[in-house]
Amino acid sequence: MNKSLELWAGPECTVNRVGDVYRDQLELTGFASRLEDLDRLSELGIKRLRFPLLWERTAPLAPDRFDWHWSDERLPRLQELNVEPIVGLVHHGSGPRYTNLLDPLFPQLLADYARAVAERYPYLDSYTPVNEPVTTARFSGLYGLWYPHHRSDASFVRALLNQIRGSVLAMRAIRAVNPGARLIQTDDLGFTSTPKHLRYQANFENSRRWLSFDLLTGRVTSRHRLWRYLLKHGATQRELMMFVEEPCPPDVVGINCYVTSERFLDDRLSLHPKAQHHSNGRHRYVDIESVRVLGDFIGGFEARLREASERYALPVAITEVHMGCTRDEQLRWLNQAWRAANGLRSEGVDVRAVTAWATFGTVDWNSLVTRDAGHYEAGLWDVTGGSPRKTALATLAQQLAHGAEPDHPALSGAGWWQRDVRLRYPPHGDVTALPPSGRPLVITGATGTLGQAFARLCGMRGLPNQLLNRAELDIASRTSVDAALERWKPWAVINTAGFVRVDAAEHEPRQWRENVLGPTVLAQACAERDIRLLSFSSDLVFDGGKPSPYVESDQPRPLNAYGRSKLEAERCVLKYFPKALVVRTAAFFGPWDRHNFVTLALRALRNGERWRASDDQLVSPTYVPDLVQAALNLLIDGERGLWHLTNRGAVSWAQFAQLVADTAGLDAGLVDPIPGAALGQIAMRPRYSALETERGLILPLLQDSVERYLANVETELMLLDAANEIAFTSAAAKPASFANASSCP
Repeated sequence: MNKSLELWAGPECTVNRVGDVYRDQLELTGFASRLEDLDRLSELGIKRLRFPLLWERTAPLAPDRFDWHWSDERLPRLQELNVEPIVGLVHHGSGPRYTNLLDPLFPQLLADYARAVAERYPYLDSYTPVNEPVTTARFSGLYGLWYPHHRSDASFVRALLNQIRGSVLAMRAIRAVNPGARLIQTDDLGFTSTPKHLRYQANFENSRRWLSFDLLTGRVTSRHRLWRYLLKHGATQRELMMFVEEPCPPDVVGINCYVTSERFLDDRLSLHPKAQHHSNGRHRYVDIESVRVLGDFIGGFEARLREASERYALPVAITEVHMGCTRDEQLRWLNQAWRAANGLRSEGVDVRAVTAWATFGTVDWNSLVTRDAGHYEAGLWDVTGGSPRKTALATLAQQLAHGAEPDHPALSGAGWWQRDVRLRYPPHGDVTALPPSGRPLVITGATGTLGQAFARLCGMRGLPNQLLNRAELDIASRTSVDAALERWKPWAVINTAGFVRVDAAEHEPRQWRENVLGPTVLAQACAERDIRLLSFSSDLVFDGGKPSPYVESDQPRPLNAYGRSKLEAERCVLKYFPKALVVRTAAFFGPWDRHNFVTLALRALRNGERWRASDDQLVSPTYVPDLVQAALNLLIDGERGLWHLTNRGAVSWAQFAQLVADTAGLDAGLVDPIPGAALGQIAMRPRYSALETERGLILPLLQDSVERYLANVETELMLLDAANEIAFTSAAAKPASFANASSCP
């Protein structure tokens, strides 16, 4: 066994085909064009990189026409950085257009490509010819999600055998060039649980998940549980015996494990939509994530590594660790994977590495890359701003690689998969859940929309917090601030308190105390204690003279007293605490505030009343859940300075009301566009105050946020009617119903 657990890494590199369209994750996340990403990865301290030298990218047009430009440029750089590649040839793909997973020539064509790679780079010593063969065969041959879009056991079996046969022939061809080349084989090993009478179905699925490794190690004989299944659906005895007679065992068994990999077959059909009901010919059931319905925790990394090691007596590694969720949950998932691997090593299990996956994020994995929706999930870096921005996840990975003790405060909490928030249905078995723990966040402004939203979403994210009102924490009183910080000992303060009435601010001296003195006092107190600080500013620091959205480096010129106070607060906060994070935003609307512009407009329009709104003031409306989630991620990442956070889209208030009306199916003609002055506004407003960011974190489109607002409002109202209280449901998309889908509560 190696002296210490290694950190490996890999960019999400799927090249899959849906219909006639190929989607290339390397292009979508920018890794394909950034040579410097290799240096970023090396700086983490990784030992190996899962390197995508993919067939579809290198020989897309013909089997004997290769374009080595991309790999020729990068492999020498990896040598200089002393990072060893694990070369991947097919990653959830069906091969180039001249073949596919059901093509009888697929195995030999893949082997021919593998030989060409080995001859071009004879020094490469580690390969994954086909990533996750069982998973890919399921999605392409059984579920019809990916090309060639078949839905039969026969197509699943043929796609699987072609991939495994291709892997064997590929390794044979590679080893003819480099006899010492190693096979690092990966697959998803999610476990299926079920009620007792469906155990036969779970036993089948739990046997099927091993097929990649069982075939490669020559275990699929007439005694194998799935021998008859394979023969029934197209395999021949001769081809199965070829794997037995000439096994190609992995040098390392690579485990890919996701929250959604663990499945439960639920027979309580009345709880689930009919569209999710499934029949195996004997029973009907719904295949859902175990985490949503089981009282006990899911098995996770420790269980999967242990059973793989016991089954094959081979070295094991976690070859993908990724979670499409909030930053704190991503941190917990990676840290728990590392701890599980190290814990097993202490018991003598030969665990070689943990792989930080999707290093530069993923695109559209929430739909299993079947839709071109541009849904991005950050990884160790966030690339939404073009240039990769290092997140707290990269800092954690770097600490793990160098043997340092992880120190992020968010790690002390339990992951969402360990808390009650995970349950969507009455649970099977007694519920085991862990409460939030660790140092809290202090949130000021308990009576305000933003403060309440932060408390609500921190609760959803398992971040302990204290939401304080003015009596508990007067931000403009140093004595009060010091007392609160000493009492709660927070790791960060989120300041949402302030005077928010723009017109009243013109003649109200108190607004300067709340909007300038208060943030300044907080900044000084937090700086002295090195407590992170998040504070908020406004689009009204600008005068509207720019004809395009304002970015962080644009010169502020406020037109009114409120804008002047916000600008002065920005300057004071960053002067006294340069490490503070100051977020400019605008025009809140959200599902929990019954008095914002959107809620009031909808109420009038639904009653058939006319709604007057300004048509000469363009803004960037901001959906509060999006703002809070993004700001929390930035705070956890340790970002500082000025940031603009608004949803994408510049509209007048009248256009905004019309957009909401159209989306809600109401009469947009009831909206009356009028000049802002006709609404009785006292303070001058800029004609144009839309915001954009140049710093690299982009919120969803305004249209998307309006759709989610309407969906969440409906949910909130139903819950209110049912329970006489408002309960939060996440704005995040529900996880897809197959392993590898994005996951968040």
